[in-house]
Amino acid sequence: MGALLWLVAGLVLIGAEALSGDLILLMLAGGALSAAGVSAVFDPPLWVDGVVFAVVSLLLLFTVRPVAKRHMFSRPRLATNTEALVGQHGVVVSAITEDGGQVKFSGGVWSARAAHPGDRFDEGEAVTVLEIDGATAVVWKG
Repeated sequence: MGALLWLVAGLVLIGAEALSGDLILLMLAGGALSAAGVSAVFDPPLWVDGVVFAVVSLLLLFTVRPVAKRHMFSRPRLATNTEALVGQHGVVVSAITEDGGQVKFSGGVWSARAAHPGDRFDEGEAVTVLEIDGATAVVWKG
């Protein structure tokens, strides 16, 4: 009978974890399922089941949970929008100086300016986008 109670407790904790997503209840469910297994195989007194539940739950909380959280919640950052354009290579459409010009990259023509004062890029030269400043690509020879 004790094994059935621990099994039900484990399943309820797994269901509750689906709503919370913090991995604490899942670790407690692991402890409850371990206690259910011990209770089904050895049929010990209830306090032994409680000790198994506590020890396994604490081990899972302090060893497995930190690793699982690190893998679940820290994903590599994906560059989007203008961040994804930095580093793109383009071709100068109209001469680029520190005051302006145009460059074609990533399927479109962008207004552009040179990254360093005094730099000039003539039509047809290859440039690299250093940053996006508003709607202007800041480019350099690279």
